Amino acid sequence: MSADKRKPVVVIGLGRFGGAVARTLERMGHEVLGADTDPRPVQEFAPDLTKVVEADCTEMATLERLGIADFEAAVVAIGTDIEASVLTVLALSDLGLKNIWAKATNEKHARILERTGAHHVVFPEQRMGERVAHLLNERLLDFISFGDEFAIARLAAPEPIVGLPLVTSACRRKYDVTVVGVKREGEDFIHAVPDTIIFPHDELVVSGRIKDIERFSAI
Repeated sequence: MSADKRKPVVVIGLGRFGGAVARTLERMGHEVLGADTDPRPVQEFAPDLTKVVEADCTEMATLERLGIADFEAAVVAIGTDIEASVLTVLALSDLGLKNIWAKATNEKHARILERTGAHHVVFPEQRMGERVAHLLNERLLDFISFGDEFAIARLAAPEPIVGLPLVTSACRRKYDVTVVGVKREGEDFIHAVPDTIIFPHDELVVSGRIKDIERFSAI
């Protein structure tokens, strides 16, 4: 592996979520081993990933044979088979992996995954549903949540702060959001400072609690 090559990751389960994760990691420079019990995604992803295998990863012996102990991280993206998901996380944990990400279908599934060794549990369908709901708001142009409470959003500048410098509109004091930067049509992104004046049609990048961002976008 070359010095500038990022460390390898195994992605177990090459459905919609796992496949997207695997392809993105590969584009980012990681060596990616994709694994699935279904030969169809194995064939589909063979041209795109470093290596793809048809394998049942619920058994530690299989993981050892694949050399998974040498991997930097694992993503368990098994969908509807909760038992296989949990057994795979348990086997990876027993193998000693220190960075295990797992997809959960519900809160109970998530708790079991955490107790069996997952270091990070994600709810991709739930997160995407929340994201779509926020983007249906015509003022919110992009939205990324961090945990259950905080987010960064890109939104159209609310009318009440247009024409004012940020020090005057006092977004942090009045609305509990921080304006991080401003994107103006035809110009580069600029980092916001107290003297930054907001123009009509500006797009703002703001951070704060989700409920405060929602309130700010609606003023």
